[in-house]
Amino acid sequence: MIRGGGLDLDEPDITAAESKATYQEIKAYVKEQTGLSASSLYIAQVKQKYGIIERENYNLSKSEDARQPQCPPEKEKAIIEALRHFKMIEGSI
Repeated sequence: MIRGGGLDLDEPDITAAESKATYQEIKAYVKEQTGLSASSLYIAQVKQKYGIIERENYNLSKSEDARQPQCPPEKEKAIIEALRHFKMIEGSI
């Protein structure tokens, strides 16, 4: 074991970049674990709900009353589990 300044260098911490899963990885995990298909929109909604905001959305509707579908509860739960699996969020719902 290598020690330096009180740090254990044998087990490096996971960096923020390493703990981020792609949308494709999240979709694949949800499909594999639950059989549900998670859209990018639903993943983005759940990530935003938990404070994981990656960038500003420039692809906004020009209409004032534009509606977008909301993530169904069963898919939200599956996406949350995927985010936990990839260590992007912690704790319970």
